Amino acid sequence: MVVDGIVIKTTKFDTNLEISGAIEANESVVLRSEVSGLVTGIFFKEGSTVSKGTTLVKVNDRDIQAQLADALTKQKLSSTNESRAKQLLAKGAVSQEEYDIALADLKSLQAQSQLIRAQLAKTTILAPFSGRIGLRNISEGTYLTPNTVIANLVSTNPVKITFSIPEKYAGQVKIGSEISFTTDGSAKINTGKVYAIEPGINTATRTLQIRALAPNENQLLLPGAFATIKLALNSVDDAILVPNEAIVPVLKGKMVFIQKNGKAEEVMVQAGTRTDENIVITSGLKVGDTVLTSGSMSLKKGSPVKVQLDKE
Repeated sequence: MVVDGIVIKTTKFDTNLEISGAIEANESVVLRSEVSGLVTGIFFKEGSTVSKGTTLVKVNDRDIQAQLADALTKQKLSSTNESRAKQLLAKGAVSQEEYDIALADLKSLQAQSQLIRAQLAKTTILAPFSGRIGLRNISEGTYLTPNTVIANLVSTNPVKITFSIPEKYAGQVKIGSEISFTTDGSAKINTGKVYAIEPGINTATRTLQIRALAPNENQLLLPGAFATIKLALNSVDDAILVPNEAIVPVLKGKMVFIQKNGKAEEVMVQAGTRTDENIVITSGLKVGDTVLTSGSMSLKKGSPVKVQLDKE
């Protein structure tokens, strides 16, 4: 039987893993109000970029302002009483207990003023970080509650790329590893770097989740988009590669046929990374073996063969 074959030799092989992933915003938040009340002002444009600390929405605060004024008046009177009691205590005109009561009353009113100020601050909704704000769901005069969604705020430069790799490659990815990826509808190749790795394997999928950061100055990478990722793993200088068609799946694993003394012989092999054309053989073959690359489905152990060697 005339078959094709190759003579095994070693070559340099860079393991590139191709996987799917998703683009996510670097930071993302759904804007809501901590307090209920009527919207008295909206200070952002839909789709615009805002800076951290920018006032976005103002909620009616007249009742809280009145409460604060009342609390500050009582606090001022209490402070005067505490100061007077302190002077009288120094002269022995009042007891320590009377002074302690005046001091406690002052501290209680100071705490009450701080609480009201905190409530007042909640009526002004600020941007928690710099980013792009989405479509708003409110208008001036809307009665806001903590359940009302105002808008979405996202930061998309850089963007996060989240993906998972099979468990067997977990030890080959490190912080700082580079990735390249493309998105649907664009042939541009983007690059990024791994910055975070989950500390454990997902027991349901037997995969390791990884996250990378990629620059996005032109804002063309949108959160939620699908990404096709190429991840460079380890580089092997003396790898043994055979064509995919030479592999014969069997019950106990994988097998190839080699030519030995003019006859076909079966050899069990251990395989590693597979590409579109070749597969890495980690054990079972050695340099100089002649692997048969055609007719594998009709070959049998001991069949006489004549090998036409592939010049490549």
